[in-house]
Amino acid sequence: MSNPVLIACAHGTRNAEGQAAIRQVLAEIEALRPGLQVVEAYVDVQEPELSGVVAGLPEGTAAVVVPLLLGTGYHVKVDIPKAIKARPEVTAAPPLGPDPRLAELLAERLREAGLREDDGVLLAAAGSSLPDGSVDSEEQARLLAALLPNRVRVAYGASAQPNVPDGVAALRAELASGDVAADGGAGRVVVSSYLLATGYFHDQLFKAEADIVTAPVLPSPVLAEIALERYDSAVAKRG
Repeated sequence: MSNPVLIACAHGTRNAEGQAAIRQVLAEIEALRPGLQVVEAYVDVQEPELSGVVAGLPEGTAAVVVPLLLGTGYHVKVDIPKAIKARPEVTAAPPLGPDPRLAELLAERLREAGLREDDGVLLAAAGSSLPDGSVDSEEQARLLAALLPNRVRVAYGASAQPNVPDGVAALRAELASGDVAADGGAGRVVVSSYLLATGYFHDQLFKAEADIVTAPVLPSPVLAEIALERYDSAVAKRG
């Protein structure tokens, strides 16, 4: 019996570098699991759109949609279930985050950016309009904070509060009112980009007046490893 198809479903972006980063994840999944059929799909902006990909599967073909998304939001809770509703042989896996390996990767990006112990870290996530859409980002922030001596707070690019500019301002005020750095000044505010790749939301982070903005999560082979674990877990649940 052949393995279910893995439908790698990303958000979508018009940014060419971001598109290439997502396709690299698909290539890394295929390299890690030779013979597994991996199909790309998107919930917004790009083609092929997920519902069309699912509808185009031959009748009876088992598949698992793996969201190449960092948390549970509207796309995971609404768009993906809607796209697979008419095909009971197609199931969905959880998103990539939160995950301790993502925390390690975020910490690595912060170190690459020159993080100091007296800096404050603002984890900048995309945001969700759902009432509980911030839960995953807050858990990812806790996982990151466990790896760092720094204060770690969370803010969002859209649809949730605080937004990133307000988060930067609040964290800067928090640092100024607390312990001062060795040179007599408050630590810097470093935005940790909790986004998969460059694109609109990552570009907006540079307008928030932080001292430093880290690179996004990709490129990293960690994402392909997590995606395959999500796929394997979903396949196991099918029985």
